[in-house]
Amino acid sequence: MARILLCDDEKNLRDLLSLALEESGHQTQEAANGSEALKLLEEDSWDLFITDLKLPDISGLELLRRAKQLANTRPVILITAHASAATAVTAMKEGAFDYLEKPFSIEDLNLIVTRSLEQGALVKENVELKKELKAKHEHRDIIANSAAMRQVLELANRVARTDASVLVTGESGTGKELIARFIHNSSKRSNGPFIAINCAAIPENLIESELFGHAKGAFSGAVNSRKGVFIEAQGGTLLLDEIGEMPMNIQATLLRVLQERVIRPVGGTGDTPVDVRVITTTNRDLTVEVAEKHFREDLYYRINVVNFKLPSLRNRREDIPLLVARFVETFAKRYDLPIKGVSPEVMDCLAKNPLSGNIRELQNIIEGAVSLTPGNIVEITALPEHIRNAKTLTQNSSQAQFQLPDEGMNLEKYLLDIELKAINQALEQTKGNKTKAAEILGMSFRSFRYRLKKLNMEDEEG
Repeated sequence: MARILLCDDEKNLRDLLSLALEESGHQTQEAANGSEALKLLEEDSWDLFITDLKLPDISGLELLRRAKQLANTRPVILITAHASAATAVTAMKEGAFDYLEKPFSIEDLNLIVTRSLEQGALVKENVELKKELKAKHEHRDIIANSAAMRQVLELANRVARTDASVLVTGESGTGKELIARFIHNSSKRSNGPFIAINCAAIPENLIESELFGHAKGAFSGAVNSRKGVFIEAQGGTLLLDEIGEMPMNIQATLLRVLQERVIRPVGGTGDTPVDVRVITTTNRDLTVEVAEKHFREDLYYRINVVNFKLPSLRNRREDIPLLVARFVETFAKRYDLPIKGVSPEVMDCLAKNPLSGNIRELQNIIEGAVSLTPGNIVEITALPEHIRNAKTLTQNSSQAQFQLPDEGMNLEKYLLDIELKAINQALEQTKGNKTKAAEILGMSFRSFRYRLKKLNMEDEEG
């Protein structure tokens, strides 16, 4: 049941509207003019306001503006016998949900009232989500309503008080860099610099110079001396993103820096003390990398003083509505669009979607959907086709149960077959882009290439 305020100077029409709406289960109150309606709007809360466009004292458009100022989330419907394109455009720009042209049927009235109340509830829910977002979370970039993420933030607050080395692990797109920034911003080093570099994005022959700097003439092309990121991060925090991709020879040098707190630039002759907190991240299992001799064991123990494993988005689904609300608000503001939220169908689809790319994938989905939305609510048709279809696939796959054959099975062959199918589907979905396929599967590019080679797919393009 909704509480609806009716304003019209024709008593017969007011009585007719009131009777029709009360028969539909709503509670109504009538106002004979704009002044009376405005007083009721100021004194009480209403789920919907219906007013005639032409009133004896205040115009319907002015009353619309005043009503939206008092409660922006409340939908307003205008009634007019003088409908025109200009009137409709002006009313919609001023925030009206819709308008009814006299004469209209009770069916038309009930339909537009139902739609307006649904939108009003949706907008109100998004506003409440934003309030909850602001009230619950200290850090503006981190959504942490789920128990798993609240625990991560609690531990991050504790470790921020120290200078202990931190290793943040988790799948691609889970927000590892955000946690590193949270630790820095919550620490005594917050006034110092926060420098982040991606170890996987720097060519192997340049990474030592990037980290520790180089002297003039140290190598061909070194026409000037250069400070490395350790010097740039003095007094602050240095984030080494994707530490698992660092070459073995650089790992040995990094270990010395972390142990002795001094660096020596490439081609330099003296050591320089450094006061830097180092935080590292990876989406790889470094214990496996150590066992396979791809990562130094002594360096692993040095960087893994405190470990944070970030949960995937599928393990913190209660955060999805808050994340969606944040991303809609962000991109609507960035692109100057009047979008207020998403439809229940969109939220249901995203809540049940695998979202293997985690928060980064969700953010990209919302950005694309906001860009394609013509109105003020993101509808299901604005989502990518593979996301809409994945809802059914997820439901079906969750019902499937593995049954071990009575005669037994070759487990290794079975798992390889599953791996082959997953890789093929990822390559097909990304049109052969191996980097994106690796991200979808939550693995590093190097691990992805290793699996391609193992499955004799190294030269294939998907």
